[in-house]
Amino acid sequence: MRKLIAAMNMTLDGYCDHTASVPGEDVFQHYIDLLREADTLLYGRTTYQLMESYWPAVAQDPKSGKADREFALLIDNIQKIVYSRTLKNVVWKNSILKKEIVPEEVRELKRQAGKNLVVGSPSSIVAFMKLGLVDELQLCVNPVILGKGLTLFRNITDRIVLKLLKTRTFAGGNVLFYYEPAQK
Repeated sequence: MRKLIAAMNMTLDGYCDHTASVPGEDVFQHYIDLLREADTLLYGRTTYQLMESYWPAVAQDPKSGKADREFALLIDNIQKIVYSRTLKNVVWKNSILKKEIVPEEVRELKRQAGKNLVVGSPSSIVAFMKLGLVDELQLCVNPVILGKGLTLFRNITDRIVLKLLKTRTFAGGNVLFYYEPAQK
């Protein structure tokens, strides 16, 4: 059975903002490796549109840096499932639009042979966590205090206990925390 991994960058004060910090090469390599070990990305509308507006062009640009291009090619070619009630269609290759998260469909995806599933947008992470579908949570904390912004867990209303599996410290001071839900 493959894992559903929720992965997110956040600031030290708990905000999700991809512009708050520039990841070092070692952090970026972690996300390249994460994509290599996955065959499906699960997104909400906002993150999907953000990624779709940037990475396909990088994948096609021979002037892109080696790591940027590798990540871009991986994300461009991986299957993407987008959960949105407002989008009418998705145009990024290998993308499927779903109007809502159906827990049994996700459980079936997890039972299928293949690589990991990765959810990488704040609203989707919260939704999958509330449904008890997340097997592993990877939080990469950037050494930045932002003071305001989108918090990852703002819509979690019930207590979720996590078990720390391991940590990884990167050269730039980023710390990656690997958790699993304690009830797993």
